[in-house]
Amino acid sequence: MAKKEKNVNTEISPEQMKEQHRVDHVVQLIKNRYQTTKEEYEAAHQETASVEQNYGQNAKINTYEIDDQMETNAEVQQQKALVSKNILAENILKDQLQVLQTLSDSPYFGRIDIQEDDDQPETLYIGTASFIDSDNNFLVYDWRAPIASIYYNGTLGPVTYQTPMGAQKADLLKKRQFKIKHGTIQHMFDTNETVGDDILQAVLGEHSTAYMQNIVATIQKEQNAIIRDTESDLLLVQGVAGSGKTSTILQRIAFLLYHSRQELNADQIVLFSPNLLFSNYISAVLPSLGERNMRQVTLAEFFGQRLQGLHVETLFSRYESQQRAVADDDWHSAKSDPAIMQAVKQYYQQLTASQLQFTALSLGSEEVISENELRELYLAQPATMRPSQKIQRMQKYLHKKISAIIATAANSDQIQAEVASLTNEEYHDLMGRHEINQDIPDVATYLGQKLAEQHYAPIVDGIYNAFFVDFYAQYQAFLRSYLPAAVPAFSHRLEFHQIALDDCAPLLLLRDLLTEGGQNRSIQHLFVDEMQDYTPTQLLYLQHSFPKAKLTLLGDSEQALFNPMQAPKELLTTLAQNLNAKNPRIVQLNKSYRSTQEITDFMKDLLPDGDEIQSFTRHGDLPELIITPDKVRGLTVLQAELNKIVSDEQVVALITKNKTEATTLYQRLRRGLPVTLLDNADRSLPESGVVILPIYLAKGLEFDDVVAFDISRDNYPDTTAGILYTICSRAMHRLKLIVCGQPSPLLTQIAPEHYQIKRSLTS
Repeated sequence: MAKKEKNVNTEISPEQMKEQHRVDHVVQLIKNRYQTTKEEYEAAHQETASVEQNYGQNAKINTYEIDDQMETNAEVQQQKALVSKNILAENILKDQLQVLQTLSDSPYFGRIDIQEDDDQPETLYIGTASFIDSDNNFLVYDWRAPIASIYYNGTLGPVTYQTPMGAQKADLLKKRQFKIKHGTIQHMFDTNETVGDDILQAVLGEHSTAYMQNIVATIQKEQNAIIRDTESDLLLVQGVAGSGKTSTILQRIAFLLYHSRQELNADQIVLFSPNLLFSNYISAVLPSLGERNMRQVTLAEFFGQRLQGLHVETLFSRYESQQRAVADDDWHSAKSDPAIMQAVKQYYQQLTASQLQFTALSLGSEEVISENELRELYLAQPATMRPSQKIQRMQKYLHKKISAIIATAANSDQIQAEVASLTNEEYHDLMGRHEINQDIPDVATYLGQKLAEQHYAPIVDGIYNAFFVDFYAQYQAFLRSYLPAAVPAFSHRLEFHQIALDDCAPLLLLRDLLTEGGQNRSIQHLFVDEMQDYTPTQLLYLQHSFPKAKLTLLGDSEQALFNPMQAPKELLTTLAQNLNAKNPRIVQLNKSYRSTQEITDFMKDLLPDGDEIQSFTRHGDLPELIITPDKVRGLTVLQAELNKIVSDEQVVALITKNKTEATTLYQRLRRGLPVTLLDNADRSLPESGVVILPIYLAKGLEFDDVVAFDISRDNYPDTTAGILYTICSRAMHRLKLIVCGQPSPLLTQIAPEHYQIKRSLTS
């Protein structure tokens, strides 16, 4: 069904007409600026193309003679710098065009009238970005500007806001909210609250879109406190489903980039997201706020980058194993306990030379540096040194040794024979990669050196990364002393180039201690979404890996799929203690905005502490329980219900407990319905039809309609409250649960007035 505009005012007051005239004026100025900037961008683009063409021509100059080589190199470097400068200017203009395009549709969403001291009252308009006219007057203030905090935090009367010069006092005389679309005011009203429900109702009442909506206009006071926090080195956000955690954090990132734009850029921020689908889902939010996206990575991707050559188990693989009761590693709790990280440190400190697991550095069958030589070299280091210091001294010695081996090999008959047989392309390739100096006495020796370097590159790389220590064997030795029963499972996985997620953090910590590596000190902010699915051990390793970063961890303890469910306060207290932060802050968001009040009340009843969740007063249909005698009849009903609600305009989500169930339902439904089955490798949602996905892929997503199948005693025992709660909380407007046979005991906890039995089929 097509989307409809809701609650658009049909009667326009004189005050709204006055505001509309201002909108028209500002929009026209923005469009004029857009046209001017577009012309500048096109000119910059042409200039860049011209410089790149000159660069290509200069790079083709003959480089046989040394003088020509030096002259060409200087010209190429000059052209290269010019290209970079032009591309930078072009990208700045491109970003400006995007911001102006957004502002031309909706230039602002808020207005505040303030008076400071005895000055004249000022009227300020708040939008997603600043806009200044040709006389340097602010027509729109960026929502991240210090003074804009009054809009989110202030109530009429005396207010205080932070400036670079310190706290500033003012009187808030008026707060007005707008919803402007295509340059037309659709809603406008004055309020004394953080954000009036009318605007929030309108935004949340619309159909969900393929990407998370930019809702800076609806930021609540408690969310604003999270967004603008610049002091906490550990910010823990516990938010119930639908409380806007992820949106708040993305807006926090946008605020930090704006607030610290001289010292911080997007490359210095890392967000750990639950899966690739979610990463893509949120990818449009920061660009819509005028900022470049930060780095995004999943936990398995992060560990996989550090353990190249091994297939790292994903969270989802472990979840599937738990669901099938085939957990081949019974030591999850021991490897999740922070005590194992302390044990790794103690093990490292007590390592003796005989305990170190050295491995020879070889090229095929050629043993370049033997294991015995490595051990003797280690023993030759001063006894008072730490193991890591000894290994670093070994690396320096080994680099000298391999350099000597390369120098000797460069003039060997074998390498010189290769030099003599180089093609012209290979010759130019080798010569062009390096700075060419007049001091080269012998081109043949020079080329021999380069070929020898290529030949021994794996050994050089092994020395640089200290691969002469067998870190996997070393970790295995640690396990023998700490958790001996876990060794067979680790060894079995390693034989097939696999590693369990639980082993990654302690293994990598041991490797980092031995090499004094593995730490990225350039990252200033680290964000972890769905923190309840991380073990304390994994969070400790992330803190170790990014030692200069402030941590922002957000999640919902009730949505724990991979670890035991904990009470929110218990989880937050445990994390704060384990991460040993100097300035921690814990924030709880208890109001759910995503779902209708009826859906929120339903899912609250699934939780022992559900009374703490506050429903948002947006009404809709009661959730439906459809009772069927068995799975056969249930599947028939499922297909009929999906046929009723499937639409060309939106997505219906059929969310399952696991991948096996999702695959089975897909095979059954695909012949009669437009269905899409999603798995862990998918990065995007379809635009319409029925999407079938296991619950762990639905984390953080929202859908207009959600259907769940087989909510029976066998499929959803009382231990699965977190799973069913998470499924239900994905629904914005409508929720249907199909029960096959005996209902889940979880459903008996739900008050009868919080659902309707739409259809009851008997055998």
